[in-house]
Amino acid sequence: MKIESYLTKTLQIEFPLIMAPMHFVSNAEMVKAAMKSGIAGTFPSLNHRKDGELEAMIDTLNDYYKSENPTGTYGINMIVGKSNPFYQKHLDICVERKVPFYITSLGNPKDVIERAHSYGAKVLSDVTNIEHAKKAHAMGCDGFIAVGQGAGGHAGPYPLQVLIPALRKEFPDMPIIAAGGISTGAGVFSMLAVGASGVSMGTRFISSNESKVDDSYKNGIVNAKMEDILLTDRLTGTPSSAINNDFIKKLGVKQRFFERFLSNNRFTKKYFKMYIQMRGMKWLEGEVIPGSKDSLWMAGQSVELIDDIKPIEEIVNQLKAETIEQYMQTQKFFV
Repeated sequence: MKIESYLTKTLQIEFPLIMAPMHFVSNAEMVKAAMKSGIAGTFPSLNHRKDGELEAMIDTLNDYYKSENPTGTYGINMIVGKSNPFYQKHLDICVERKVPFYITSLGNPKDVIERAHSYGAKVLSDVTNIEHAKKAHAMGCDGFIAVGQGAGGHAGPYPLQVLIPALRKEFPDMPIIAAGGISTGAGVFSMLAVGASGVSMGTRFISSNESKVDDSYKNGIVNAKMEDILLTDRLTGTPSSAINNDFIKKLGVKQRFFERFLSNNRFTKKYFKMYIQMRGMKWLEGEVIPGSKDSLWMAGQSVELIDDIKPIEEIVNQLKAETIEQYMQTQKFFV
């Protein structure tokens, strides 16, 4: 039994799942394992800020796709706001190398959409509400990543069981990808049932063999419960989900008065947001430093349902089996 949706047909993948882009977690081995498993692997362009790094990463993935002919694909997440000083440079690199698809976050996606469409690539835009979706739709995006409650990183304020049907009502012909609090096949099935075309999942893949984060971070995910996830706006100014460890206790969850002033002042907000973006990147780099136990551990509420660390191929195969099993289980309710 196979599941077909907009996501599988458009991205030409076997299963309607995107391995979400994760700052300083996503790496080449993770993305290649996702592609091999028949799903879409992604990574943030900002993971590669030194000269030549992004080019090398894309070339590695393009070579893998051509030589191994996997049943999955890959895409790149771009922060399109003014806080990203690498935006134009990274977009030029991605377009030149014809990245298959893009996920846009935190800004106006118009430029990415126009340049991606020039060679047939697709663009999915992160949205957390109807207002965001209207703006991205007007720019011509190909679908929405509906970011709801429980997501790792920048979480949305609304439950997906409401957000997805609301988006479907407003945009009946737009593909919607569910993101937030999903780590099982039952979760995948539930999102398809409420109108999603697929799922974007990040936290589950942090606790994989291919992930290069410190073992303390992986074990932190395995041992954490949903009540251990806190929202902090000190990382980027936008609420972000992380495990309540010693780092978060010291960091705090609310911006200080002076930070809020600089973030909202029309003369300083552009530069201050750029500063806190780079500061946040520095904190996030601690996730991949071997032996670093006092660092920022980004994760979503789906930690509640993650009990082990294993290869990405096994994770995806389990998700496929659980999704089909959940479908079969629902049949008993109908007579």
